[in-house]
Amino acid sequence: MFSIGCSDNGTDPPVEEFALEVLSPVEVTKTNSTKLYMHYMPWFESEEVNGYWGSHWKMRTRDPNVVDGDGKREIASHFYPLIGPYASKDPDVIEYHLLLMKLSGIDGLLIDWYGTFDVNDYRQNLTNSNTLIDQIDDAGLDFGIVYEEYTAENVANNGSASNAIAAAQEDLSYMENNYFSQSNYINVGSNPLLLTFGPRYFKTENEWTQIFSNISSDPVFLTLDGQINDVGSNGDGEFTWPFRDHLSDLDDFYNNRAPNFSTAIAAAYPGFYDYYEEGGYGDIIGWQIAYRGTGTLSATLERAFTSGLPIIQLVTWNDFGEGTMFEPTDEFGYSFLEVVQDFAGVPYSVQDLELVYDLYQKRKAHKSDSQIQVKLNQVYYYLIALRIENARTMLNSIE
Repeated sequence: MFSIGCSDNGTDPPVEEFALEVLSPVEVTKTNSTKLYMHYMPWFESEEVNGYWGSHWKMRTRDPNVVDGDGKREIASHFYPLIGPYASKDPDVIEYHLLLMKLSGIDGLLIDWYGTFDVNDYRQNLTNSNTLIDQIDDAGLDFGIVYEEYTAENVANNGSASNAIAAAQEDLSYMENNYFSQSNYINVGSNPLLLTFGPRYFKTENEWTQIFSNISSDPVFLTLDGQINDVGSNGDGEFTWPFRDHLSDLDDFYNNRAPNFSTAIAAAYPGFYDYYEEGGYGDIIGWQIAYRGTGTLSATLERAFTSGLPIIQLVTWNDFGEGTMFEPTDEFGYSFLEVVQDFAGVPYSVQDLELVYDLYQKRKAHKSDSQIQVKLNQVYYYLIALRIENARTMLNSIE
C-alpha cells in the first residue's frame, strides 16, 4: 500500500492511499502469425544520464549541447527522435521503446551486441544491453543476439585477450551463461538463435569451429546474406539486410538463397539515409534508399510476407546514423509503427502509441515525485496487461 501525501498531525490533509496492482504481461493478439523481431541498437549515451554525449549522437561534427530555437539538439542524424536524444540505459526510455513495440505487434528484439570486454564503448554497450534485457521479459517480449564479432580483433589488439579467437570464445561463453537459458530468449526449435553481422573478421570454418568449441549449446547460427561460406558447416542459414539494389537483392535472397537453408530471416525497413559524410566519417556508403512516405516499408514487408519465411527482422529500431529507424521521429511520426500494426493485425492504433509517449513525458515531468511515479507504474502495468482504457484513464488523471 503506497501513501500519497502526508498526514502526521491534525492540520495536514488526509492521506490518499493508492494500492499498486502488479500485473503480468499479456500476449498481444495478432491475425498475422509471422514473427516480427526488431533489430535494436543499445549504443546511445546522454550527458544527463551518462555524464557525456556518446559518439552515436555526435559522430565527429555534431554537438548535442547546441540547441536551436525549437529546442532541438544538434545530433548526427537527418532525423530527430520524438523524445529527443537519449541514453540507452535510461529505464524510462526502455519502457517507452518496449511498450511501443508491444502495441505494434512486435514479438521481440534482436540486440546488436558488441561483446564483453572493456575496449572502446563495448563495456558500456554491454551495460546498456543488460539493462534493456532486464526489462524485456517484464513487458512480455523475447530477445536474441546479433554478434558484432569484429570486435574480437580490437580486443586482441588492445591486449585484453590473448588473441581474437579467445576473445570470441569468452563472448560466446557469456551468451551461454547469461542469455541462452532465459525463458524469453528466442529459440528455433529447441536451440537458441544467434546471428552475426557479417562475419567481418572471422572468415573461415576452422575459426568458427574453435569459437563454438567451448560452449555446450548448439545455436542456430545465421550470417549476413551471402556470407554463410565464411563459417562453413557451423552455419545454419542467413538473414538479409538493406543493400544498394535493395528490392532486387531481396528477390534474389527469397527466391535463390533462402530455400537452401534450414533457417532464413527476411527483412523489412523504411528506407536508408546515412549521416556518415555529414558526421565527418566520409562517404563510406554512397547510396540511399528512398522512403516514399511509408511506401518502402510496405513494399519490403509485402516481399517478406510473400517469401513465406516465418521470421521478419525489422531494420532497425534506432540506427539514427543510417536512417533506418522505426522509432517515432519528428519527420515521420508514428507512421512506420502504424504500418507494422496493420501488418501484424493487432487491435491497437496510433492513439495507443501516443498514450505510451504521454507516459514517457509524464515520467520525465514528474521524475522527482515518487508518489506520482507509483501511479505511472500502474499505467505501465495496465499497458503490459493490455488494459488500455484503464491506462488511459489513470494517465489522464495525472496533470
